[in-house]
Amino acid sequence: MKRTLVLFAVVPALVLLTVCGTKTGSNGSVPAGKTVKTVAVGNLTATLSNSTGQLKQGDQEVMLSFTDASGKPVDVGAVSLNFHMPAMGGMAAMNDAVTLTTTSTPGAYRGKVNLGMAGEWQAQLAYEGPAGAGKTTFSVAAR
Repeated sequence: MKRTLVLFAVVPALVLLTVCGTKTGSNGSVPAGKTVKTVAVGNLTATLSNSTGQLKQGDQEVMLSFTDASGKPVDVGAVSLNFHMPAMGGMAAMNDAVTLTTTSTPGAYRGKVNLGMAGEWQAQLAYEGPAGAGKTTFSVAAR
């Protein structure tokens, strides 16, 4: 009887861990996704990715990861990412900030953003922490 109860408790827990576990590989690699854009920032490489490899208008999830020259994840500490579209004609400038959270992989962040419209955006990226400080701006399109 006790063995049956243990099996009913352990097996569902193992299934849940397998299904809901992190996407990070056991080798400490950065979580997978399709690359939207890769840019140099300081002596690091920042990669913006999501499930499709393309930003879109509206709510969406993104991943942001930082790696060194050898491709190893690097903990950069505090990170900010903002999508900026300059004013055009009668339209005011738009700023859509990404809400970032850490993951179990150092240097890898999950984010949520709501891009107000399709078009060309300027991504404003900055970090400060154990890897020093860095910032850059890069263009990215949303469909």
